[in-house]
Amino acid sequence: MNSPLDTVTPETSAVYLFSEALGYLRAAALRSVAVLGIADRLGDDARPVEQLAEETGADVEFLRRVLRLLVKRGIFHEDAEGRFALAPLGQALRTDSRSSAAWGIRMVTMNHAWHSAFDLVECVRSGRSAAETLFDRSYFQFIEGDRAEADLFHRGMASLSAAARRLALESYRFPETGVVVDVGGATGGFLRDILLTSPGLRGVLFDRDHVVPGAVPEGVGADRWSEVAGDFFESVPSGGDVYVLCYVLHDWNDEDCVRILRTVRAAMETGARLAVFESVVLPERDADDVQMMDVMMLMMQSGRERTADEFGVLFEKSGFRLERVVPAQGVLAVVEAVAV
Repeated sequence: MNSPLDTVTPETSAVYLFSEALGYLRAAALRSVAVLGIADRLGDDARPVEQLAEETGADVEFLRRVLRLLVKRGIFHEDAEGRFALAPLGQALRTDSRSSAAWGIRMVTMNHAWHSAFDLVECVRSGRSAAETLFDRSYFQFIEGDRAEADLFHRGMASLSAAARRLALESYRFPETGVVVDVGGATGGFLRDILLTSPGLRGVLFDRDHVVPGAVPEGVGADRWSEVAGDFFESVPSGGDVYVLCYVLHDWNDEDCVRILRTVRAAMETGARLAVFESVVLPERDADDVQMMDVMMLMMQSGRERTADEFGVLFEKSGFRLERVVPAQGVLAVVEAVAV
């Protein structure tokens, strides 16, 4: 609410809180247009809702009403003739966008995410993630047994993190030469971005054997790219100058983070660098994106978002020294440590 606090009345407070409580409808509307592929149908054009409905098998009036909600959020635009077009803020709904959000939206709004959100009160009461209650096992154990869910998760995470990673790379500089090992790097999108911005580096992608893609990405030569499959709780490739953990540690509790970090440290020479790309809790950040991610972690995983001091404690227990925190535009920051 934009009004000064001294003008808030019980009535305006109630209206504000009801609006906040209905926020899930905005997420549901975004999911609807992402699943239907409305943005790809529009491209750069304005089109009648009748055409969009016919092409996607949707009801004309229901689709119009959903689009009008998203018009109010600045994601679509409706012209005087009733045609809809993507607004600038909606461009990343397109799957051909450089930083497409389409699969990320589908991931964070999939069915068990809604169930977990509904059970948030039980998480708060019990101290257990909703996913553990829902699946009777951890979320990662669940998706390991379901290839369709695993595929959605990895595509969604690549989508969710792509824009934030690229913004972070504008603030953090890798060395001009050497070897970067991306630990838990999934399908390699981030490592590819690193190598494209630093042409003197070579990269090693490390993740589970069913995750690594088994192919050299476009724009990166085979002499600069290698893949190793394994489990970061057991071992990681040695010989790197910089080790990267991007959106990894926030999935795990402190004890498991120390296990991961000790495994990484065992592969590193003294003086090698560790770059942790995470949604760090920084007091100077006003946006609530990090706090929302933190609540998602307690719902779906055993992890959390952390402050710089909390990372420092984990590093000290694992053979690292915290060097600096590099803020970036967007939700990510880079926590840099050195192996000691």
